[in-house]
Amino acid sequence: MKKILLLLTVLLFTISCGKKETGDSEKKDQTLTFYAGLQEDHAAMVAKEFEKETGIKTNFVRMSSGEVLARLKAEKNNMSASVWYGGPVDAFVAAKEADLIEPYISPEAANIKDGLKDTEGYWTGIYVGYLGFVGNQKMLDEKGLKMPASWADLLKPEYKGEIVVAHPGSSGTAYTMLATLVQLMGEDEAMEYLKKFNGQVRQYTKSGTAPGRMAGQGETTIGITFLHDAIKYKKEGYKDIVISAPSEGTGYEIGGVALLKNGPDQEAAKKFIDWVLTKKVQEMGKTVGSFQFLTNKDAMPPAEADPIKDTKLIKYDFDWAGKNRIRLVERFSTETSTTAPTK
Repeated sequence: MKKILLLLTVLLFTISCGKKETGDSEKKDQTLTFYAGLQEDHAAMVAKEFEKETGIKTNFVRMSSGEVLARLKAEKNNMSASVWYGGPVDAFVAAKEADLIEPYISPEAANIKDGLKDTEGYWTGIYVGYLGFVGNQKMLDEKGLKMPASWADLLKPEYKGEIVVAHPGSSGTAYTMLATLVQLMGEDEAMEYLKKFNGQVRQYTKSGTAPGRMAGQGETTIGITFLHDAIKYKKEGYKDIVISAPSEGTGYEIGGVALLKNGPDQEAAKKFIDWVLTKKVQEMGKTVGSFQFLTNKDAMPPAEADPIKDTKLIKYDFDWAGKNRIRLVERFSTETSTTAPTK
């Protein structure tokens, strides 16, 4: 009897060890690729920390929102990534309409503020950023210009050729500007404004963050970008940066995270979404200069965002903006005779 009990004990121990080894092996075999719509250094930090904490090998590709949408449409039947992380959720709404993302309501979504998550779980907000103007004070002084303070100011003759902004065909930031003006003025009036504004623009960039850096480097007098990006560049040493927000009111973004439909490694993808919604991970953003407002109820916003907390915002309709994205970008391109840059 003792021999039988001993044999059973050894057998159970062996099975137990075998199961543990199999589980560890599966964990080590998990991989995750996400498409990142936020700043490159933020995405790199998150990928590194997630891999360190979970052991899941994590890769990312940084793209503007328009590029992510185009990539998802091309990969619809053979997704190579599992998560879309960062960038304005208007583009996520467009992806939802195109059946490119699928619902996932994370347990952590309960801690995300109301109004900052899709009610059906297609996307969940990770931060909030305000659109505005960034200028180079030294260049403004040299040219005898004041910092523009309104959308109307941008059409003044003295700003002709002094403005850089991204193209809404490639950039979520620029699409936020387009959708903001349409919601402020009505579509036809906004298009008339944008035709006049087009004559003021020196360059359309592919990325929405580029105008802020260009203003900091003295490559343009005025840029249009999300204000938290301008704050980041000033903290990085571009001391001549000044910012303002349009007095008529401005649009804002909810940066989102979503599960890609039919993407590989769905278990790892859901772990990632759960993780990035936590207070701890949202507060990590400021360590790499991401100064957006945060969506987790318990997370503390970065002190650097405090000066812009009273910015006048419009009642931005994300669902409408997402559903009308393709049509509005096409009309903008036609009315202004412009195309999105590829580099």
